[in-house]
Amino acid sequence: MTANSATHQRTDASRGALWSALVVVYIVWGSTYLAIRVAVEDMPPLLSASARFFTAALLMGTFLAIRSGPSVLRVRLRELRGAAFVGVLLLAGGNGGVTLGEQTVPSGLTALLVAMVPLWVILLRTGSGARPRLLTWLGVLVGFVGLGVLVLPDGGAGGTTTGILLIIGATTSWSIGSFLSQRTAMPANPFAATVWEMLAGAIALLVVGLIGGERPSDFGTASGSSWFALGYLVVFGSVVAFSAYVWLLQNAPLSLVATYAYVNPVVAVFLGALILSEPVTAAILAGGAIVVVGVALVVRAERPRPVLEAPDGAADTEAGPPAVLPEAAPTEQVPTEPPVRR
Repeated sequence: MTANSATHQRTDASRGALWSALVVVYIVWGSTYLAIRVAVEDMPPLLSASARFFTAALLMGTFLAIRSGPSVLRVRLRELRGAAFVGVLLLAGGNGGVTLGEQTVPSGLTALLVAMVPLWVILLRTGSGARPRLLTWLGVLVGFVGLGVLVLPDGGAGGTTTGILLIIGATTSWSIGSFLSQRTAMPANPFAATVWEMLAGAIALLVVGLIGGERPSDFGTASGSSWFALGYLVVFGSVVAFSAYVWLLQNAPLSLVATYAYVNPVVAVFLGALILSEPVTAAILAGGAIVVVGVALVVRAERPRPVLEAPDGAADTEAGPPAVLPEAAPTEQVPTEPPVRR
């Protein structure tokens, strides 16, 4: 087998892993809007989010220790600080803010506000000196328009000012955490990084929740449906999807990863129709189609350019974004495209 054919095989396998992880994030996180709303009906929002991430970190850490040995969780102090900082931004600031906001803001409007994430990260990229392609900008704007068509005709207006500001702040926190995750020292193993991020986020949520007056005793009156929703959030929303998301942040262009913010609301709408018998209107169909177009534009813009073979047999890697799945350890490099939930 030639070197070139081996490279092509690795690229094909990497693209398969990339799209598998994206599909997990698309579908699972699209379903968490419903699960979060059910969980916070009669559970303290921040303490339930803290319990979610504590439990998920324990499950994942135990699995990693059994599979690869306890040393897999051993990280340098510098890496621990980086993972803790990113975890607080993503999970306490991002997920915690959305959990609080969904108490008073309709889920449709929440989805629209969360869709601001790609806009924030494009601004962060531009501010750091990167120059996103025009097609990337176009895809982001088209996706945002699609979400507006999808949500606003169905009563997107509403919610308290405080709740809306909480969700906007959450999207900003999540965007900054995602952006910085490729610009700070992080554990080389993305799953070990996930464990430490979850622990840091859980501790921050616990402290803020207790300071805010939430009581652990409130769990005693929670309904069975809320406990089921919390369990779903632990296993699928945190362990499965968040692991896939962390892996994507370290292995894919940020603008491609951020497309989940377009797809999640579409998934949420159709799950609502399937489970809650919510009507699928013409506006929903039109908005969903526009969202898909926006995703396609961003995917096309961020797709790595093919490697051309120079006449002397050397690979010509001039110009274009870096490979989607770099062979170097993610924390050992600073990619051209900086690396986004709720």
